[in-house]
Amino acid sequence: MIFLQRPDDVFYVRELTRLIDTQINAVRRELKNLVDIGLLIEGAAKEEEPGLKRPGLKRRYYVANNDFPLMQEVRALLLKAYTLMEWKLDEQVRKLGDVRYLAFMGIFIGQRNQPLDVFVIGDMDKDGLKSLMQTAESRMGAEINYTVMSYQEYIYRRDMADRFLEGILKAPKSILINRLDEKK
Repeated sequence: MIFLQRPDDVFYVRELTRLIDTQINAVRRELKNLVDIGLLIEGAAKEEEPGLKRPGLKRRYYVANNDFPLMQEVRALLLKAYTLMEWKLDEQVRKLGDVRYLAFMGIFIGQRNQPLDVFVIGDMDKDGLKSLMQTAESRMGAEINYTVMSYQEYIYRRDMADRFLEGILKAPKSILINRLDEKK
């Protein structure tokens, strides 16, 4: 998950063991597996710290292979699993009010350069949603762009053929709640 959240960062084995609080041999074994399938790239960096007992020591580093053919799909799957199964973000949003529509887009489906990541329609606690999104941002290590509109605003924009709304509804997304056709 660390490599997917920070795809351009370089990590060393000991750094990873500290970040995920796991035994070094387990980390090495999993890194080897990820390098073998092509998800990570392994390299060596010459150690330049003064006072080392072994001058010229080369430490192994690992970085995400952004050219891996399934990188976008793997990133989307793991983010979705993390937010839905482990953290249950959809359930937390649902508790904030009458949620009629909830869709995860953008970073949640592996498309980082999208204008929107979460789209909500419903009458809900907007301050609570803002706080929840801030918590999600800190957990994921990425900014989350979200929009919430009331059901009445949705009806108005839909009837006006609003381009913003049409763009959102046509964009790739993972829909978790869709009760737009229910009578109030």
